[in-house]
Amino acid sequence: MSSHFNIGKKDITIQDLFQIIFDNKKIKLSKDSQSCIINSRNYLSEKIKTSSELIYGVNTGFGSLCDTKINEVEINKLQENLILSHACGVGEKVPEKIVKIILLLKIRSLSLGYSAVRLELILLLIDLYNYKLNPVLYQQGSLGASGDLAPLANLSLPLIGRGEVYLGDQIVSTQKAFHEFNLKPIKLSLKEGLALLNGTQFMTGYGVWSLIQAKKIFYLSTLISCISLEAFSCNHSPFIDLIAKIRPHFGQLHTSQIVNKILSKSKSFFSNQKHVQDPYSFRCIPQVHGASFDVIKHVESVFNIEVNSVTDNPNVFYHENKIISAGNFHGQPLALSLDYLALALCELANISERRVFQLLSGQRNLPPYLIENPGLNSGFMITQYTAASIVSQNKQYATPASVDSIVSSNGQEDHVSMGANSATKLYKIVQNVYTVLAIELLNAAQAIELKKTESSPILKYFLKQYRKEVPFIHKDEQLNLHINKTREFISEFNIYNLLDLDC
Repeated sequence: MSSHFNIGKKDITIQDLFQIIFDNKKIKLSKDSQSCIINSRNYLSEKIKTSSELIYGVNTGFGSLCDTKINEVEINKLQENLILSHACGVGEKVPEKIVKIILLLKIRSLSLGYSAVRLELILLLIDLYNYKLNPVLYQQGSLGASGDLAPLANLSLPLIGRGEVYLGDQIVSTQKAFHEFNLKPIKLSLKEGLALLNGTQFMTGYGVWSLIQAKKIFYLSTLISCISLEAFSCNHSPFIDLIAKIRPHFGQLHTSQIVNKILSKSKSFFSNQKHVQDPYSFRCIPQVHGASFDVIKHVESVFNIEVNSVTDNPNVFYHENKIISAGNFHGQPLALSLDYLALALCELANISERRVFQLLSGQRNLPPYLIENPGLNSGFMITQYTAASIVSQNKQYATPASVDSIVSSNGQEDHVSMGANSATKLYKIVQNVYTVLAIELLNAAQAIELKKTESSPILKYFLKQYRKEVPFIHKDEQLNLHINKTREFISEFNIYNLLDLDC
């Protein structure tokens, strides 16, 4: 298996990105990709020499200054000025793991050969990626239209010897990092600054990471809910295939199949008949989890298109002898999808918190608050408060950003997507959902052990691994330590191997 991935190949999927990122693969350009990049650049260079027409961002100003012609001798200076003036990112730093994806996606978009940048610029970006010199970016500054201008300007600063990058566990100046790896900054040439700044890679980077986590969260939430189903002595009837077949949403059927796979050979689940109906948070797992899974798959289809797209402006079609200024940088498809995914993940946390509430209620032969000697001990009482607080915060984060727009650039950019805000809110929701699921696992594992239930082989294996990290609780303890340890456990656990699924 090659340690390098051809970043310019025709189609890349979220699955490909998962493998590149988590296998720490280096990237490269094929000869075909390089040829396409060179031909596109040569075409643009020749066009500027032989034509007097205005080409946006090449020999004009930017935004509302699009009709301002730039003197030929200042065309290159225009590009560096663009990077410097647009590097307005503020707020908290973007997590390095997200920056890595953003950088990868920017290289991917430029490698398709419609941006007319020089090959050496892309090769320097590839060096940054392969040497793990991820630029320091900030979360605030993008309107999600015209491209993610501010964060992508900060992403581009190292190319001209400015800004900061990660070097191991440190943040250092670009100059220091370049000296260590014997790299040299470049002088930007026509269109290159604009090609670097225009694009949806900030939104897409957050979205790709969130999608990778969302798929894992779906399977984790379904696995953990199975422990709750057993612990609460739930009826298995709602998970029979006949139910899903008469309402054949794919996610519902898939969820029922996963539940039956996880609980296969359980001696208790398939014999629980005492309770005719269970609360919705148990009985409607296929419908609720399944609906979220359908959203995840839809959003994944949107992002699979986006990672194979060119999103800067203008675009150069050298075969067709055309340079077209349009709006592929607009983030509306992503903004709506990111907000949609946020809603879907919130629901997985909402229903999880409801199961926690039921497990603590003292019903179905479980002690109140899942503790010996309740009264003297408060047990797991406040874990539900914590979960409730988090799901409430999630509801605030889930307010869609994509319904807002604020006019910018003196009215030239009069409708924006606000997709960058959708992206950063979604990141916070993902973190919160992991915590709520950790709280459910903490409670469900306690409850199933109190029940002394003979569970399925999959659950017995999972709980055995979990108990290596978090013990059964006999008396009141500082539970936030156990919540944090549980969260760490599920964040690192390979759910796909356990369930024999593709990532």
